Amino acid sequence: MTSAENTGASALETKVRAALDTVIDPELRLPLPELDMISSVELDADGNAKVGVSLTVVGCPASARIESEVRAAVSGVEGIKNVDVALGVMTPEQRKVLTTKLRAGRAARTNPFDESTLTKIFLIGSGKGGVGKSSLTANLAAALAAKGLRVGLIDADIFGFSIPGQLGVTDKPTRVDELILPPVAHGIKVISIGMFVDGNAPVAWRGPMLHRTIQQFLTDVFWGDLDILLVDLPPGTGDVAISLGQLLPTAKTVVVTTPQLAASDVAERSATVGFQTGQGVFGVIENMAWLEQADGSKLEIFGAGGGQLVADRLSAATGQTVPLLGQIGLSVALREGSDKGEPVVLGHPLDSASKVILQIAELLARDPRNLAGRRLKLQV
Repeated sequence: MTSAENTGASALETKVRAALDTVIDPELRLPLPELDMISSVELDADGNAKVGVSLTVVGCPASARIESEVRAAVSGVEGIKNVDVALGVMTPEQRKVLTTKLRAGRAARTNPFDESTLTKIFLIGSGKGGVGKSSLTANLAAALAAKGLRVGLIDADIFGFSIPGQLGVTDKPTRVDELILPPVAHGIKVISIGMFVDGNAPVAWRGPMLHRTIQQFLTDVFWGDLDILLVDLPPGTGDVAISLGQLLPTAKTVVVTTPQLAASDVAERSATVGFQTGQGVFGVIENMAWLEQADGSKLEIFGAGGGQLVADRLSAATGQTVPLLGQIGLSVALREGSDKGEPVVLGHPLDSASKVILQIAELLARDPRNLAGRRLKLQV
């Protein structure tokens, strides 16, 4: 091969590798070259390209998608006529290097959301079940991800998990050595105990097992650099709420209630757990506020004023203003979307419930990071 041919081949390989930089691993959400998943690039004079890809594990659920996207990216390079993608699997040594890189200097099984985190964390809680807390959490996560934010969602309602169904997640997490790679739905990294049980099997655990599971969701799952982490709490004031309060010292609580006074009394009690473990209260959401009638009037099926009452009581208890973030009326589209795993904010953004949820998501996104007193880990 002449010098000119060598130069041309080198330039073409540079373009091919640049194209591969655009291929993102759907589980790790990082470019394949950055993950050392591109094992080889071979080109010949006729424009044929052979790209070797090292998958993280045997049977990787994202293999078909990765192969397709690598082929498409390289095929789009001028001068490439045919593309052959050869899939392989990382060696144990390569996986060890990868997991070390993903931990970014942290020791294995450490909590990335300790007091040094820059991730904004919101615990979405309620005093009782049936107030629509999980539906709102799923839709808030989808709205935030649609804004381009890096969003994680933990379904901490171990006994009553529903987030996988709300987001249409059917994939199981992938395990790379000691790291668990969470499925991604609608741009959200999601983890739930529902991904580890068969069918609709119940979970019947006592306190220590609950604490260990929540701890694993934080320490063993690869979350990467998140802008926002939402946690769907179980209703009430039990072990999980206390554990999360201890494990997530920078979190803020968002309380979901209905207008009914009985629900608001219980919701107020659930927020006080956060006081005891050091969390602040970001605000209150009133769900099922009314049913809009054909003539535009609002039928307040569950009464009125419960959300504002909780906000006022929490303001008095904390000495700080706790706002009512929004009132969301009963919505058929919201219910149908939750049943289908299609967030209403994505499928029907003009629905009345969607509009309020999108406004609340904007408030969460704009909440400033408070760095006062934080122990930040800086690299020089």
